[in-house]
Amino acid sequence: MRTMGLDVGSKTVGVAVSDALGWTAQGIETISIDEDQGKFGFERVAEIARQYEVEKVVVGLPKNMNNTIGPRGEASIAYAEKLKEILELPVIMWDERLSTRQAERILLEADVSRKKRKKVIDKMAAIMILQGFLDSQN
Repeated sequence: MRTMGLDVGSKTVGVAVSDALGWTAQGIETISIDEDQGKFGFERVAEIARQYEVEKVVVGLPKNMNNTIGPRGEASIAYAEKLKEILELPVIMWDERLSTRQAERILLEADVSRKKRKKVIDKMAAIMILQGFLDSQN
């Protein structure tokens, strides 16, 4: 059973998918979106879900450090609700506090250039979100 992890931003959606056993997360791609123009990449997410036979989706929920939900968190919840309608799959919200920062730190330690980091940071954050969820299940 594969699970998909998403890191939803205002300009991109990072996508990761688990292996068939649900143990490890692999980065798939970063989808360009534009919230302001109403382009959310749902079609591409659905294609990936079908391609990898995904049975569950985990969407990162960017909570504030005091555990409240701000505008970015509300946008992620709205995205997840729409995705649930489209995919007709269970969609789980996962606390993703600091996942992007953690991904950035790993890429910095690997000496990845700023230009390359920008291209993969959201996919890496999706991996962190999904791996955190998978670890909590095993």
